[in-house]
Amino acid sequence: MAKKFKKSPWSSAGPVYVASAVLIGWAIAFTPTSVSGFFLAGLASFCGWAISKLFWPKTLVEIEDSSKKAEQKPEPEPEKQEEVKQETDPGIKKRPRTGDSTIDKLLDEEEKAIAEMRRLDKAIEDEKVSAQIVHLEDVTTKIVNFIVENPNKKGQVRKFFNYYLPTTLKLLNAYDRMDETGISGMNIDGTKGKVEEMMDTSLAAFDKQLDALYADDALDISAEIKVMEGMLAQEGLKEDAISGLK
Repeated sequence: MAKKFKKSPWSSAGPVYVASAVLIGWAIAFTPTSVSGFFLAGLASFCGWAISKLFWPKTLVEIEDSSKKAEQKPEPEPEKQEEVKQETDPGIKKRPRTGDSTIDKLLDEEEKAIAEMRRLDKAIEDEKVSAQIVHLEDVTTKIVNFIVENPNKKGQVRKFFNYYLPTTLKLLNAYDRMDETGISGMNIDGTKGKVEEMMDTSLAAFDKQLDALYADDALDISAEIKVMEGMLAQEGLKEDAISGLK
Protein backbone atom coordinates (compact mmCIF):
# COMPACT_ATOMS: atom_id res chain seq x y z
CA MET A 1 0.00 0.00 0.00
CA ALA A 2 1.40 3.44 -0.98
CA LYS A 3 2.24 5.79 1.79
CA LYS A 4 0.09 8.87 2.22
CA PHE A 5 1.41 12.31 3.17
CA LYS A 6 -0.08 15.63 4.19
CA LYS A 7 1.29 19.08 4.93
CA SER A 8 2.17 19.63 8.51
CA PRO A 9 0.23 22.44 10.23
CA TRP A 10 3.61 23.64 11.52
CA SER A 11 6.25 25.12 9.17
CA SER A 12 9.79 23.94 9.22
CA ALA A 13 12.49 25.80 11.14
CA GLY A 14 13.52 27.87 8.05
CA PRO A 15 11.43 31.00 8.82
CA VAL A 16 12.83 31.02 12.34
CA TYR A 17 16.36 31.12 10.95
CA VAL A 18 15.38 33.99 8.64
CA ALA A 19 13.92 35.97 11.56
CA SER A 20 17.11 35.41 13.57
CA ALA A 21 19.29 36.52 10.68
CA VAL A 22 17.22 39.72 10.19
CA LEU A 23 17.45 40.50 13.90
CA ILE A 24 21.24 40.05 13.96
CA GLY A 25 21.71 42.02 10.77
CA TRP A 26 19.55 44.87 12.08
CA ALA A 27 21.50 44.96 15.34
CA ILE A 28 24.83 45.13 13.47
CA ALA A 29 23.64 47.74 11.01
CA PHE A 30 21.78 50.08 13.33
CA THR A 31 23.03 49.21 16.83
CA PRO A 32 19.78 50.00 18.68
CA THR A 33 20.33 51.86 21.95
CA SER A 34 16.81 52.90 22.81
CA VAL A 35 13.46 51.22 23.37
CA SER A 36 12.26 52.32 19.96
CA GLY A 37 15.41 50.88 18.39
CA PHE A 38 14.84 47.50 19.97
CA PHE A 39 11.18 47.66 18.93
CA LEU A 40 12.15 48.31 15.30
CA ALA A 41 14.64 45.43 15.44
CA GLY A 42 11.97 43.09 16.73
CA LEU A 43 9.48 44.32 14.16
CA ALA A 44 11.98 43.75 11.34
CA SER A 45 12.65 40.23 12.67
CA PHE A 46 8.93 39.45 12.80
CA CYS A 47 8.39 40.74 9.28
CA GLY A 48 11.22 38.55 8.03
CA TRP A 49 9.66 35.51 9.73
CA ALA A 50 6.14 36.24 8.41
CA ILE A 51 7.26 36.87 4.82
CA SER A 52 9.50 33.80 4.64
CA LYS A 53 6.74 31.66 6.18
CA LEU A 54 4.47 32.51 3.24
CA PHE A 55 6.92 31.19 0.70
CA TRP A 56 8.70 28.49 2.65
CA PRO A 57 7.49 24.97 1.60
CA LYS A 58 5.39 23.07 4.11
CA THR A 59 6.81 19.97 5.70
CA LEU A 60 5.23 16.74 4.50
CA VAL A 61 4.43 14.15 7.14
CA GLU A 62 3.28 10.58 6.70
CA ILE A 63 -0.25 9.85 7.76
CA GLU A 64 -1.87 6.53 8.60
CA ASP A 65 -4.57 5.16 6.34
CA SER A 66 -7.85 5.50 8.24
CA SER A 67 -9.24 2.28 6.73
CA LYS A 68 -6.14 0.41 7.83
CA LYS A 69 -6.40 1.99 11.24
CA ALA A 70 -9.98 0.84 11.48
CA GLU A 71 -8.88 -2.67 10.60
CA GLN A 72 -6.18 -2.61 13.27
CA LYS A 73 -8.54 -1.22 15.88
CA PRO A 74 -8.76 -3.84 18.57
CA GLU A 75 -12.16 -5.37 18.87
CA PRO A 76 -13.90 -4.62 22.12
CA GLU A 77 -13.94 -7.45 24.54
CA PRO A 78 -17.28 -9.17 24.60
CA GLU A 79 -19.31 -8.26 27.58
CA LYS A 80 -19.30 -10.93 30.16
CA GLN A 81 -22.75 -12.27 30.51
CA GLU A 82 -23.85 -12.67 34.02
CA GLU A 83 -24.57 -16.22 34.90
CA VAL A 84 -28.23 -16.67 35.58
CA LYS A 85 -28.70 -18.88 38.53
CA GLN A 86 -31.92 -20.70 38.25
CA GLU A 87 -33.25 -21.33 41.66
CA THR A 88 -34.96 -24.68 41.94
CA ASP A 89 -36.41 -26.43 44.90
CA PRO A 90 -33.95 -29.23 45.69
CA GLY A 91 -36.87 -31.21 47.12
CA ILE A 92 -38.55 -31.50 43.72
CA LYS A 93 -37.33 -34.70 42.13
CA LYS A 94 -37.18 -34.51 38.36
CA ARG A 95 -38.80 -37.62 37.02
CA PRO A 96 -37.25 -39.48 34.09
CA ARG A 97 -39.20 -38.86 30.91
CA THR A 98 -41.14 -41.70 29.31
CA GLY A 99 -40.93 -40.82 25.62
CA ASP A 100 -44.70 -40.38 25.48
CA SER A 101 -45.18 -36.70 24.61
CA THR A 102 -48.51 -36.45 26.44
CA ILE A 103 -47.21 -37.98 29.67
CA ASP A 104 -43.95 -36.05 29.49
CA LYS A 105 -45.98 -32.85 29.20
CA LEU A 106 -47.87 -33.88 32.35
CA LEU A 107 -44.54 -34.38 34.11
CA ASP A 108 -43.44 -30.88 33.09
CA GLU A 109 -46.68 -29.38 34.34
CA GLU A 110 -46.46 -31.33 37.57
CA GLU A 111 -42.96 -30.02 38.36
CA LYS A 112 -43.99 -26.42 37.65
CA ALA A 113 -47.17 -26.78 39.67
CA ILE A 114 -45.41 -28.28 42.69
CA ALA A 115 -42.75 -25.55 42.60
CA GLU A 116 -45.52 -22.95 42.65
CA MET A 117 -47.36 -24.76 45.46
CA ARG A 118 -44.26 -24.74 47.65
CA ARG A 119 -43.68 -21.07 46.97
CA LEU A 120 -47.25 -20.30 47.97
CA ASP A 121 -46.99 -22.50 51.04
CA LYS A 122 -44.00 -20.47 52.23
CA ALA A 123 -45.65 -17.15 51.41
CA ILE A 124 -49.07 -17.83 52.99
CA GLU A 125 -49.05 -17.92 56.79
CA ASP A 126 -52.59 -19.21 57.32
CA GLU A 127 -52.30 -22.77 58.67
CA LYS A 128 -55.54 -23.97 57.07
CA VAL A 129 -54.57 -22.77 53.60
CA SER A 130 -51.07 -24.16 54.09
CA ALA A 131 -52.52 -27.58 54.90
CA GLN A 132 -54.74 -27.35 51.82
CA ILE A 133 -51.69 -26.65 49.65
CA VAL A 134 -49.86 -29.66 51.10
CA HIS A 135 -52.92 -31.82 50.38
CA LEU A 136 -53.04 -30.47 46.83
CA GLU A 137 -49.39 -31.36 46.23
CA ASP A 138 -49.93 -34.86 47.61
CA VAL A 139 -52.96 -35.67 45.47
CA THR A 140 -51.32 -34.18 42.35
CA THR A 141 -48.24 -36.37 42.82
CA LYS A 142 -50.37 -39.48 43.33
CA ILE A 143 -52.38 -38.78 40.17
CA VAL A 144 -49.20 -38.38 38.13
CA ASN A 145 -47.71 -41.54 39.64
CA PHE A 146 -50.77 -43.48 38.56
CA ILE A 147 -50.67 -42.11 35.00
CA VAL A 148 -46.98 -42.94 34.62
CA GLU A 149 -47.71 -46.52 35.64
CA ASN A 150 -50.93 -46.67 33.62
CA PRO A 151 -50.37 -44.56 30.48
CA ASN A 152 -53.63 -45.83 28.94
CA LYS A 153 -55.50 -43.72 31.52
CA LYS A 154 -53.87 -40.43 30.55
CA GLY A 155 -57.00 -39.20 28.83
CA GLN A 156 -58.89 -39.26 32.13
CA VAL A 157 -56.74 -36.52 33.69
CA ARG A 158 -56.62 -34.11 30.75
CA LYS A 159 -59.14 -31.71 32.24
CA PHE A 160 -57.50 -31.95 35.65
CA PHE A 161 -54.20 -30.57 34.30
CA ASN A 162 -55.65 -28.28 31.65
CA TYR A 163 -58.20 -26.51 33.84
CA TYR A 164 -58.77 -27.60 37.44
CA LEU A 165 -55.18 -27.51 38.67
CA PRO A 166 -54.18 -24.22 36.93
CA THR A 167 -57.38 -22.54 38.12
CA THR A 168 -56.76 -23.67 41.69
CA LEU A 169 -53.23 -22.23 41.59
CA LYS A 170 -54.65 -19.00 40.17
CA LEU A 171 -57.03 -18.71 43.13
CA LEU A 172 -54.20 -19.36 45.58
CA ASN A 173 -52.12 -16.64 43.93
CA ALA A 174 -55.01 -14.21 44.33
CA TYR A 175 -55.23 -15.19 47.99
CA ASP A 176 -51.47 -14.60 48.37
CA ARG A 177 -51.65 -11.12 46.80
CA MET A 178 -54.48 -10.05 49.09
CA ASP A 179 -52.79 -11.58 52.11
CA GLU A 180 -49.63 -9.55 51.38
CA THR A 181 -51.54 -6.29 51.84
CA GLY A 182 -51.59 -6.97 55.56
CA ILE A 183 -54.94 -5.24 55.99
CA SER A 184 -58.43 -6.44 56.78
CA GLY A 185 -61.45 -5.31 54.80
CA MET A 186 -64.77 -6.50 53.46
CA ASN A 187 -63.46 -7.23 49.97
CA ILE A 188 -60.15 -8.74 51.01
CA ASP A 189 -61.48 -10.88 53.85
CA GLY A 190 -64.51 -11.92 51.83
CA THR A 191 -62.43 -13.02 48.85
CA LYS A 192 -59.93 -14.89 51.01
CA GLY A 193 -62.80 -16.71 52.71
CA LYS A 194 -64.26 -17.74 49.35
CA VAL A 195 -60.88 -19.07 48.22
CA GLU A 196 -60.58 -21.17 51.37
CA GLU A 197 -64.06 -22.64 50.80
CA MET A 198 -63.29 -23.30 47.15
CA MET A 199 -60.09 -25.07 48.14
CA ASP A 200 -62.09 -27.52 50.24
CA THR A 201 -64.39 -28.17 47.27
CA SER A 202 -61.48 -28.54 44.85
CA LEU A 203 -59.56 -30.93 47.04
CA ALA A 204 -62.63 -33.13 47.47
CA ALA A 205 -62.99 -33.22 43.69
CA PHE A 206 -59.30 -34.02 43.22
CA ASP A 207 -59.56 -36.90 45.69
CA LYS A 208 -62.51 -38.22 43.66
CA GLN A 209 -60.45 -37.86 40.50
CA LEU A 210 -57.74 -40.03 42.02
CA ASP A 211 -60.32 -42.52 43.28
CA ALA A 212 -61.92 -42.74 39.82
CA LEU A 213 -58.60 -43.78 38.31
CA TYR A 214 -58.75 -46.94 40.39
CA ALA A 215 -62.30 -47.83 39.27
CA ASP A 216 -61.19 -50.49 36.79
CA ASP A 217 -58.76 -51.99 39.28
CA ALA A 218 -61.50 -52.10 41.89
CA LEU A 219 -63.81 -53.98 39.50
CA ASP A 220 -61.09 -56.43 38.57
CA ILE A 221 -60.26 -57.07 42.21
CA SER A 222 -63.93 -57.51 43.12
CA ALA A 223 -64.32 -60.03 40.31
CA GLU A 224 -61.24 -61.91 41.45
CA ILE A 225 -62.53 -62.00 45.02
CA LYS A 226 -65.90 -63.41 43.94
CA VAL A 227 -64.23 -66.10 41.83
CA MET A 228 -61.94 -67.06 44.67
CA GLU A 229 -64.79 -67.12 47.19
CA GLY A 230 -66.77 -69.42 44.86
CA MET A 231 -63.84 -71.79 44.46
CA LEU A 232 -63.22 -71.89 48.20
CA ALA A 233 -66.88 -72.66 48.81
CA GLN A 234 -66.84 -75.48 46.24
CA GLU A 235 -63.80 -77.00 47.88
CA GLY A 236 -65.37 -76.65 51.32
CA LEU A 237 -62.56 -74.31 52.36
CA LYS A 238 -64.61 -71.20 52.92
CA GLU A 239 -65.04 -70.36 56.60
CA ASP A 240 -68.86 -70.27 56.59
CA ALA A 241 -68.97 -73.55 54.68
CA ILE A 242 -66.63 -75.18 57.21
CA SER A 243 -68.68 -73.84 60.09
CA GLY A 244 -71.84 -75.32 58.53
CA LEU A 245 -70.33 -78.80 58.56
CA LYS A 246 -69.72 -78.78 62.28
